[in-house]
Amino acid sequence: MATSPTSSTIAVTDQDRPEEDTGQGATDDLPRSSSLGPLGRLGRWSSTHRRATVLAWLAIVAVLAVFAPSVEHALSGAGWQADGSQSVQVRNLAQRDFGGQSSSAIEVVVHSDRPISSPQVQGVVARAERILAADPRIGRVVPPQAGVSISADGKTAVILGGAAADPNAMVRAADALQRPLSQLSGNGVTVAATGASVMWSDFNAANRSAMLRSEMISWPVTLVILVLAFGSLVAAGLPLLLTLVGLLSAAGLLDLLTHVTPISIWAMNFALMFALALGIDYALFIVVRFRGAHFGRHRHVGESVGETMDTAGKAVLFSGLTVLIALSTVMLVPTPAFRSMAAGIMLSVFFVLVATFTLLPAVLGKLGDRVDALPLRWVHSGEHRSVRFARWGELLWRRPWLFGGVAVAILVLLAAPVVGLRTAMPSIKVVPVSDSARVGYGLVQSAFGPGAPGQLQIITTQAHVAVAEAVLARDPGVAAALPAQHSTAADLVMIGAVPNADPSSPSVGSTIERLRTTLPQGSLVGGAAAENHDLQAVLAAKTPLVIALVLLLGFLVLLVALQAPLIAALGVLTSLLATGAAFGVARLIFQNGWFHQLLGFAPQGFLDAWGPVFFFAMIFAISMDYTVFLLSSAKEHYERSGDPKDAMVNGLAHSGRVIFAAAAVMVAVFFTFALSGPLPPKEMGIILGVAVLLDALLVRLLLLPVLLRLTKGAAWWAPPWLRRLLPPVRFAHE
Repeated sequence: MATSPTSSTIAVTDQDRPEEDTGQGATDDLPRSSSLGPLGRLGRWSSTHRRATVLAWLAIVAVLAVFAPSVEHALSGAGWQADGSQSVQVRNLAQRDFGGQSSSAIEVVVHSDRPISSPQVQGVVARAERILAADPRIGRVVPPQAGVSISADGKTAVILGGAAADPNAMVRAADALQRPLSQLSGNGVTVAATGASVMWSDFNAANRSAMLRSEMISWPVTLVILVLAFGSLVAAGLPLLLTLVGLLSAAGLLDLLTHVTPISIWAMNFALMFALALGIDYALFIVVRFRGAHFGRHRHVGESVGETMDTAGKAVLFSGLTVLIALSTVMLVPTPAFRSMAAGIMLSVFFVLVATFTLLPAVLGKLGDRVDALPLRWVHSGEHRSVRFARWGELLWRRPWLFGGVAVAILVLLAAPVVGLRTAMPSIKVVPVSDSARVGYGLVQSAFGPGAPGQLQIITTQAHVAVAEAVLARDPGVAAALPAQHSTAADLVMIGAVPNADPSSPSVGSTIERLRTTLPQGSLVGGAAAENHDLQAVLAAKTPLVIALVLLLGFLVLLVALQAPLIAALGVLTSLLATGAAFGVARLIFQNGWFHQLLGFAPQGFLDAWGPVFFFAMIFAISMDYTVFLLSSAKEHYERSGDPKDAMVNGLAHSGRVIFAAAAVMVAVFFTFALSGPLPPKEMGIILGVAVLLDALLVRLLLLPVLLRLTKGAAWWAPPWLRRLLPPVRFAHE
């Protein structure tokens, strides 16, 4: 490869200078290249038809951006349920036949040092009931009842605002009602709304605030790393262009989709994260390759763009397909929140991919040499090939067992704790201690017992009431059973059962399962605690399937891309090491409580149940991004030389800097979430940050090159029958 000149000595010839765009594309003086593949031709077309490409994107973004500002208010705050489960059936029946007394109902706790029956406290109770009744999303308001919702000491009472809307609307109702209800507190009286809807309302508010704080920290760090990685302010802005296009387009489309189906508010958070992550990754890979293809070559900028997209563009395509496939497997979990989160990420990935193949080539075609405008001093040092990573590759080639052994030892040591990892649905500890849901939760526990906030609801028929009450009376996990309520619209009866343990205790799950086997046939057990239990059971059942499918589909994509089964398998299996190590660290921190004071959270004694399935898909998607960049570069050199050493060393030299820079940005962004308030963002930030750090440094830049060294030519071998089955894919540009 020709050595690139410094920015101060670049001579721009008429051939190098970008042609004037007439809207149709000035292609008469553009050399033709029959060797370009579809992506190369698309990239060259976009670079020479800049006006049409940019106008098309402006139209798309303009239309969708109109809806983007309202997306946050349109997204739902609920959806954490196992569709088709007993608990969801109970919630629907309770809402339909029992005045909305479902798990979505809003509970208002009134506590005072004086008796609830005193005139002053009764006045507060009456005002709270009027506030609830005035909201159209609230059904029947159930006042405090002695022996049921008034404590034994007479100083705590619970008002129930029945749910007259779906769970997502009830979270919005909680958003609106919390402030006027809390304003009733004073003069020795505490009023706090609680219940599942209020908890999700508080959690979403705390999460939104935490995400904003994290973004305020991460964006400046990201910009600094991008400037250092790209070497110029202009080039550093290209990832932000892809991020904004992907995010605005996805946000607008998500808002439109809310008119068809509820979309979780978390979908937007993750869409932002992946738009930023992939926008940086893809822009880094494309721009670095463009520099290598363009500077010092004295060629038309369209040809440089075409070659870039014909080589690096293929890697981006396979990387994007792997990301989309990994996230699509989450759709197997029958939970609206999970499916909508995966959909949000996939939308942002889709728009970033399409922009990478069309808008980015158009911008590069316009910039040409000016891609390095406003450069740092070392802007052209190395260009497409890093001398430092070439030296690192040579060292790994000479001492593979030493470095590979150290990497494996560290990863296995960190992964060992994963054997004892426990998962459960989040407890009230995910909500800040001062929030209404947690304050009310504590008041209910103090007044009615540890299991009162997780009251179970048993629905049975009139004929089975006596038997059901007898079962509840003798069950060791039930502290008390409430009087039966009879439906006037159906032959149904609902009985409340208070567990004798905190709702997040594993013993409550055992009680739920036991009741489902001992209650009369046809009886249903539900309630907020049962909904969490059913969701956890579904997650536990689906996690092995999702992981297996992610690995299988990831292997098939790599097999098509690399045309070699051994290195495709090694690329997938090594991802498991970094993922296992990240979850091993997660167990030590979130289950065992290591560093919890430093990180500012109260350990629950387990990892949130959605972590293994959802975080695994996200980690795999990101790690395969780096895998494709490394191995596609290695394959390109192997196709040219047939030399395993050349493939390993130069593959590392040409992709190492991109992987290192992209990982640095991701680690910085993810670790800022460790500073966030709620526990789930901390889990996400630390698990993903550790995974990316270990994957980039120990797997992609160390272990995988070592495996290329040890397997040599076998890494790239494929039986003839397999090559006949696979579509031909080449990364070397002719």
